[in-house]
Order: sequence, then C-alpha cells, then structure tokens
Amino acid sequence: MKDLHLTVDNALEVCKALSHEHRMNILKILSTGPHNVNELSEKLGIPFSTTAVNVKKLEDMDLIISELVPGRGTQKVNSKNFDRIIIDLSPSEVELEKNLISIDMPIGEYVDCKAEPSCGLVGDNDYIGMQDDPRSFYETNRREAELLYFKAGYVEYRYPNRTPYGSSVSELEFTLEICSEAPYHKNDWPSDITMWINGIEVGTWTSPGDFGGERGFNTPKWWSLHFTQYGLLKNWKVTETGTFLDGNKISDVRIKDLQITKNPYISLKIGIKEEATNIGGINLFGTNFGNYSQGIVMNLRYL
Repeated sequence: MKDLHLTVDNALEVCKALSHEHRMNILKILSTGPHNVNELSEKLGIPFSTTAVNVKKLEDMDLIISELVPGRGTQKVNSKNFDRIIIDLSPSEVELEKNLISIDMPIGEYVDCKAEPSCGLVGDNDYIGMQDDPRSFYETNRREAELLYFKAGYVEYRYPNRTPYGSSVSELEFTLEICSEAPYHKNDWPSDITMWINGIEVGTWTSPGDFGGERGFNTPKWWSLHFTQYGLLKNWKVTETGTFLDGNKISDVRIKDLQITKNPYISLKIGIKEEATNIGGINLFGTNFGNYSQGIVMNLRYL
C-alpha cells in the first residue's frame, strides 16, 4: 500500500484537486486498474475533452501517473499513484513544544512479558512464531510485531530517560491503541487493563470490547475481518496533581511518586491483574495495524 503523507502547509492544492466529482470518480475507476482517457470517458459518460482536462489536473498533482504502452499504436494509460492520502495535522518542527521529549515505542520492543493463551504476535505479512504459544513472545523477530495479544499476563517496556540533568519532570503521558482480546472479536467483552509506571500502579481502564467486523484503517488486507481489527486510542497522564485517563482523574499517583530523574530508564508495564474482575485480555496495536499510525507514544515534559 502506497501512502501520500501531507502536512497542513502542503495539503491545500491536493484537496483542491480532489474537490471535483469527475476527478474523484476517475480515481475510483483507476483503483480497479489502469485505463486510458477513452475508457475513462466512456465509463464516466462525459466528453473526452472534459475527461482529459481532469486527468491532467490529477497528473499535475502526482495523484495519478501516465505511461505510454504498446497497443494499437502507442497509447497513454493512466494509473492510480497512491492508495491513501494522509494529512498530518501535527505542528511543524518550528512549532514543536519546547521542553518536551517524545518517543514512539514499537510494540514489539518489550523487555519482559508474560502471555497466556489466547496469545500471539502478528507482523506485516504473517504471524510471528505460533499462535497461542507463549514461547513466540521470545522470538528474535518479535520487534517486527504490529499486533500483539494475550488473554492474561503483561508486557513491559523501558524508555530511555532523556530528561536533562538538573531538570524536574512536570508531566508524563502514554498514548496507545488498545482493546480487549476475545475469540475472533466481540464488541461486548470487558477487560480490566492496568498500567504501571516505574513499578507503581497508576490506574486501570475497563476496555468495553474487542473490535472487528470492519477493517481497521491500517490493518493489512490479508488479516481476516473475523479477527480483531482496531482498538481505542487511550491516554494515561501523570501530573503534579494525580493520574488522569483521557482527562479524567483515576488515581492520586503524582509525578513526584515516580522518581523519574533517579532512574536511567522509564518503565511502562501494561497487563491484566490476576485478581481483576474482568479478565478479558489485551490487543495492542502498532504502526501498521488498527486505526492509528503509532506504537506506544511517551511524552515527557520537564521544567
């Protein structure tokens, strides 16, 4: 799958090119395969000249490509150049927040784990190791995982501590795409998912279910629709006043309790407590699975 990534600054002209019914229909037709202008004109039911003008506009924006191929003589054939167009609404580098350390951790970069079936690791193109075999979590290519899941257990990550010497940490947050783990998928399947930072329990979120039946935005096409497709993007944040989940306070653990500046790394552990009321497992999504193009993002703010 080929993506076109745009920023807010350079997206306007592409959006203008797409804001026309004929051009959108041309892209839909080209999604089925290459066509020349005559073929496009016939399928659209519009004049050749009108089709040619719209094809030229899409060519100018590099949204389609044209090449000369042998046929009855030589003919010009058009093909779609991208499968998806992604507009990044994040600020440009010059606008990035000061005194912020941001690290996107791949989900396969855990340093410790315990996984009980149903469990597994999934890469871009296939499973990693064997399904429902906890030994697969120790495979040497586990770092290539884009989806990991288990019914019970945990995974632990260690982030480099880049806090400048002499600074104090004011806020620490983790954002990740996550959901429950049910056989195949099940929207109503609660699971109590707990997070620990530097060994301290900071709070539990009850995932409502394991979501499938509709393909996740980044989920590869080979992955069956009957299985988990996407999760929910959740944000745990520890501040000077407590710990918050999606803006709602869930515990009294404060940033000073984590003693971040005294440790060479920052430990993040995500799992299911043995005494949890709802032991409904975990699905954790990477950059190329689910609805969000990220791993587990840590944002650390300091003074």
